[in-house]
Amino acid sequence: MVSRVERGPVADWFWTIDRLFLITFVLLMGIGLMLSFAASPAVAERLNLDSFHFVKRHAFFMLPALGVMIGLSFLSPRQVRRMAMLILAASLIMMVLVLFIGLEVKGGRRWLSLGSMSIQPSEFMKPAFVVICAWLFAEHARQPEIPGNLFAILLFGIAAALLIAQPDLGQTILIGSVWGAMFFMAGMPWLWIVVLGALGGAGFFGAYMTLPHVAGRIDRFLTGEGDTFQVDTAREAIIRGDWFGQGPGEGIVKRIIPDSHTDFIFSVAAEEFGIVFCMVLVAIFAFLVLRGLSHAYKERNDFNRLAVSGLVLLLGVQSMINIGVNLELLPAKGMTLPLISYGGSSMTAICVTAGFILALTRRRPEKRAQERSLFRSVAGVPAE
Repeated sequence: MVSRVERGPVADWFWTIDRLFLITFVLLMGIGLMLSFAASPAVAERLNLDSFHFVKRHAFFMLPALGVMIGLSFLSPRQVRRMAMLILAASLIMMVLVLFIGLEVKGGRRWLSLGSMSIQPSEFMKPAFVVICAWLFAEHARQPEIPGNLFAILLFGIAAALLIAQPDLGQTILIGSVWGAMFFMAGMPWLWIVVLGALGGAGFFGAYMTLPHVAGRIDRFLTGEGDTFQVDTAREAIIRGDWFGQGPGEGIVKRIIPDSHTDFIFSVAAEEFGIVFCMVLVAIFAFLVLRGLSHAYKERNDFNRLAVSGLVLLLGVQSMINIGVNLELLPAKGMTLPLISYGGSSMTAICVTAGFILALTRRRPEKRAQERSLFRSVAGVPAE
């Protein structure tokens, strides 16, 4: 145990970190490893790999990802901005390279080969994009003569264009939703809301009309016709799990779900551990979002408020999309369940997001002084 009277980076970190956030992130990583044992062996066997190939790789990715999360949680808000700027610049450059030299998987170019490893730059772009947009919105609020809102719009246009070019409409909708929520919290005028909403609707309609895979997924979702094997199998797994599941290792339907270790790991969890377990999992994600928004509500610094809100919404909306697809509430979309699904880029990028959240929600001396000042003003206590 670290003493309260100690002075040093580790001691300060231990006593100022939001430990409930930290415990929740580590808990989700542990649940992800547990579900990897349930979901990935069948996939590995279909690919003629060792049964625990993906389990071993999942565990291998966890250690550096956890290190990234802890390391970033030591940063100050200014250092978070600088780190986000570096990550955003690097990821946007790699997203451009992906269009020319990226690996083509299932009709999309989203992966960049780095020797024996591959990376999905768009995953790292998301948390950095949120932080930089929060900074731009906050700077405009602080100094209206700075065109922060305009720069944020341009940045969103660049990120969205690169995602659509891959093509990846799901990630575009994800960052668009979070960006719109942040803009609204930053005081977006109603005229902007109408204009941007109309542009978003037009863009979605344009994607439906020009991108066959998007139209196909939406049509299959609305009509139930065509190749719906994966979502139908996922639904069957959920139904078979009932309230308390078939038990660890007893799942049968999971063996024929093609992406059971990534996009449809929620269905595997339902079959083996039951609907009650899945409700607990949903509650954990809801807790992260609500706790983050609670922190943001109490925050007087515009940048911290917007960045924390955007980052927790990024986790919340991504988990909502993944779970919605598993429950056939949304059209099929390949999107991981944060810290649960298999994937090195996804896990590391989510840990970047978690590290930023932990860094921005730490209790700092100036923050505690503001809280005391606010309490005194509300209580009518004269200043010291």
